[in-house]
Amino acid sequence: MDMTTSYLGLRLPHPFMVGASPLAWHLDTIKRLEDAGCAAIVLHSLFEEQITMSARGRIRHMDPLDPQFAERLAPFPADHEYPLGPDEYARHLSRVKGAVKIPVIGSLNGTSAESWLTFSRIIEQAGADALELNLYEVVTDLAVPSAAIEHQLCHGVMDLKRVLKIPIAVKVSPFFAAFGNVAQRLDAAGADGLVMFNRFYQPDIDIRTMTASPHVELSTSAELLLRLRWLAILYGRVRPSLAVTGGVATPPDGIKALLAGADVVQMVSAILRHGPNYLSVMRDGLEHWMEWHKLASLSEVRGRTSLERSADPSAFERANYIRALQSWYT
Repeated sequence: MDMTTSYLGLRLPHPFMVGASPLAWHLDTIKRLEDAGCAAIVLHSLFEEQITMSARGRIRHMDPLDPQFAERLAPFPADHEYPLGPDEYARHLSRVKGAVKIPVIGSLNGTSAESWLTFSRIIEQAGADALELNLYEVVTDLAVPSAAIEHQLCHGVMDLKRVLKIPIAVKVSPFFAAFGNVAQRLDAAGADGLVMFNRFYQPDIDIRTMTASPHVELSTSAELLLRLRWLAILYGRVRPSLAVTGGVATPPDGIKALLAGADVVQMVSAILRHGPNYLSVMRDGLEHWMEWHKLASLSEVRGRTSLERSADPSAFERANYIRALQSWYT
């Protein structure tokens, strides 16, 4: 049975890999993941704020030692609170590449490309097989139009493609009025992969202190449906590889993502819950399901339930929306 897949031009033995997370902080953990059968790994993200602070002593063009910016910058972690600084990150990546045989993907997390052009080259020189660009931003300026955000996103990818030889995957948010068009523009900008979707860690409110309270919840299967929808819409209609991240908690979840059109399945929460050996559970679950359906290769699975098979995708979406609402009455 052939479960091989291709992601960012990298040939992988199966589609289950580990996404950006604390699982990549330590070399020993990465070795355990490889031993458990992990197909590839994305290192944890290096933040734009770390890079600008290290290079210029600034966070978002503001000096944290200047009293006038102290309150605005207070929520950002201090340097010592990050697991690795920029230089340490590059050295860690190089050590990981020397210690494991699976593809290793670097990750940059930020809101602009101003500091990434230089550091992305350092990541490439350290041996990364690819770069994942994690564009995480909740725009709070009410005067900024969506077109400006999309323009910045696409041009950031274009700038990176000019200076890098390694493939670039873009980890994006679903919160665009026309995400399909954004995906198409990222395709035109040269993105080699799309990772769907970024999880926005929305803070709670502590009513005792009357302050925002950051809180991280591991993802569950309930988050998968939005990702399945867009995988199914984009499969076969854009060039970049498609990766799903978030909401894959069980083998059936992974199978659904592949049926919708995913090339790879990035896992974090399930591995944090169950340990590295859960990767073999996912792989075995897919293999047994394919055997039961007499499917000889993953190419027979991928995109089988995508909208590519629909004559009118928009009508198909609308019809299913109406049918779902009508199901309450039956």
